[in-house]
Order: sequence, then structure tokens, then C-alpha cells
Amino acid sequence: MATLTEAPPPLSPTAPAKTPPRRRGRLVPYWLLLPGILWLLVFFALPMIYQASTSVQTGSLEEGYEVTWHFATYWDALSEYYPQFLRSVLYAGSATVLCLILGYPLAYLIAFRAGRWRNLIMILVIAPFFTSFLIRTLAWKTILADGGPVVGALNTLHVLDVTSWLGMTSGDRVLATPLAVVCGLTYNFLPFMILPLYSSLERIDGRLHEAAGDLYAKPITTFRKVTFPLSMPGVVSGTLLTFIPAAGDYVNADLLGSADTRMVGNVIQTQFLRILDYPTAAALSFILMAAILVMVTVYIRKSGTEDLV
Repeated sequence: MATLTEAPPPLSPTAPAKTPPRRRGRLVPYWLLLPGILWLLVFFALPMIYQASTSVQTGSLEEGYEVTWHFATYWDALSEYYPQFLRSVLYAGSATVLCLILGYPLAYLIAFRAGRWRNLIMILVIAPFFTSFLIRTLAWKTILADGGPVVGALNTLHVLDVTSWLGMTSGDRVLATPLAVVCGLTYNFLPFMILPLYSSLERIDGRLHEAAGDLYAKPITTFRKVTFPLSMPGVVSGTLLTFIPAAGDYVNADLLGSADTRMVGNVIQTQFLRILDYPTAAALSFILMAAILVMVTVYIRKSGTEDLV
């Protein structure tokens, strides 16, 4: 008796073998990064290495400089010019606080209350960037000139008497005083504070304010519990963008200040361009950079925004 054999199952179509991605395709992201990496190497890393080498050299401009690993230059520079370092931190910190006090209400206004005037106000905030930094600072010499309207108004309000007692002004004048330098720094770096604050505030959902109002929160409570905590990334970014360049600035102290208001940037400029003491100037630059890096790191950790900046 013949046995019936089952027919073999139909063969399923075999899937085409996956071809491995081409090597050239895997390298595309790295090729796209190459221009930025080269830019950083040529205009940041190499100058930093050169300045680090200069800071440990000894010699003179006539005889030439030679790398002798003379690290004592750092201690000599810091011990001789520490008043300028402290003054730079004080002036930059004061200007940063003033920028935050002035910039936060304006950024809040633009984000929540400006309406159809928002674009116009933003243009007015950015407009100073279309003028040279030097020209803007020179304009403050006219604004704060002796016998001008600003000095006259401050004298009438007896403000200069208080600031003179605090060491910010001298007698009945504002120009060539710490107050003039801080005012110049505040004005020139105020847009760097307003723009990050506006960007952070503008992303806050307005329904959160409505929810706080529905829960019978007062406006001040809503600001303290909702608005300000959510705007902390903008506060941190704005303070960093203001403090870091202000600490190394020398234009405002040179044009609006005097010999008693010199900042560390003025010392570095003088060492590089006038005295031609390149090792000291390079050492001062690295000390300033290290000090700012430490302060910024501590500030970010204390503010709790390590993952937002």
C-alpha cells in the first residue's frame, strides 16, 4: 500500500541581505564637525598654548624670550596686582547686579505685557549693538561730564554726598570715579542680560499663571513660586554673559575712570602694549581666566542649574 507523503511547505521568499552602511556615510557627522574643530584649534587652542608658553618665559624684548618654566611669574603678578583683581570682581559684580535689577522687569514686560509693541522694544534693546562699543563709552563721558545735567540732578538730590561717603564718587563729580565705571559697564552689557532673560521668560506657559491665580495666589507669590524659578536658566545665562566680559573689560575703566579705578584688563593691556612685559601679561590673563572659571563653577552649582547652562 502506497503511503502518501506530505508536500513540503512552500518556500518563503528570502529577505534581501542588509548591506552594511558605507564607511563614507558614517564619517559624514565628523566631516561636518571638522570646520568648527579647526576653527577652535587655530583661534582658541593654539593661542592658549602660546600664551601658556609665554607666561613661563624669561628674558627681554631686546635679548629675546626663552622658556625657562619660571612659574614664579604667576605669584609675582598676583601679589603685585591683586588690588586690580579685586576691583575688577567688585565692579563686574556690581554691574551684573544692576543689569539684573534693570533687565528683569524689562524682559518681563516684553514677554508678558508688551503685546504688539514687543518687536519694537526688542529692536530698541538690540539697537546699541549697531553702534561701536568705543563710541557708546565715549558718549558716557558727555553724559557724566562735570557741570552736566546728570551731575546737577545728583547734587540737587544730595546723592553725590552719599556716594562720596561710600567711595563711589569724589566730591561733586561723577566722571573718573568708580560710579562712572560701573555705569558704563552696566549700560554696555545690559543687552546681554535682557536677551537671555526674555528668552527664558517667553517660554513660560501663561496657563501656569492662571492656575496660580485660580489657587488664590497673590501676584507676588506667583512671581516668587512660579515665574522666577522657571526663569532661573535665563538669570544664570544672563549673569554669566554679563559678568565674564565685564571682569576683563578695560575700555570703561580707561575712558570713564582714573588711575584709582584701573581694572586687571587695564594692567594686561599696559603690560602687553606699553611695558612689553609679555610673561607678566600672559600670567595675569591666565590668573584672571582661572579665577573666573572657579567663580562660574561655584555659581552654577549653587544655583542648581548645571544641566540647564
